[in-house]
Amino acid sequence: MLKKFIQRPVLSLVISLFITLLGVLALSQLPVTQYPDIAPPAVSVTTKYTGANAEVCAKAVVTPLERAINGVPGMAYMTSVSGNDGTSIIQVYFKVGTDPDLAAVNVQNRVATVLDELPEEVIKAGVSTEKEVNSMLMYLNLISNDSTLDEKFIYNFADINVLAELKRIDGVGFAILWGKESMPCEFG
Repeated sequence: MLKKFIQRPVLSLVISLFITLLGVLALSQLPVTQYPDIAPPAVSVTTKYTGANAEVCAKAVVTPLERAINGVPGMAYMTSVSGNDGTSIIQVYFKVGTDPDLAAVNVQNRVATVLDELPEEVIKAGVSTEKEVNSMLMYLNLISNDSTLDEKFIYNFADINVLAELKRIDGVGFAILWGKESMPCEFG
């Protein structure tokens, strides 16, 4: 078989060009993204029940919310944590490829159905539902060469002027301000 390709170089050239052309056509049709979906999208539901311990939060807040959220379309699993400071966090993880915006809306709709079952203190403090970023894509540090500007001023400047603008950028799922008075401000 190898002898045919050696004796007929034009046939070998035509077959090689045909295979190369198929490869170029296939390459142009492949979907390539800059940031592929490798981590499942998640939605976080956070509540604050002032004066309650972890057990009370789990029974009065987390259980009704978990019952309502369970079975939301595309959900893979969920976890919940309650602290003795009255804070409860429910994290709902979805299958890879699920639209995070649609998942957040679906979870918010499920949470809204049981708000009247929650304690009054929780409703007053608010129940927040937001998309969760599973990995940091960028950190942004703010520094100043002006020695008259201390860390508190830079933190307040970032909080007032920069953080809101970062959250408005299309594609940003979550932005947080770290630092306060102990270290430089970072955004995730």
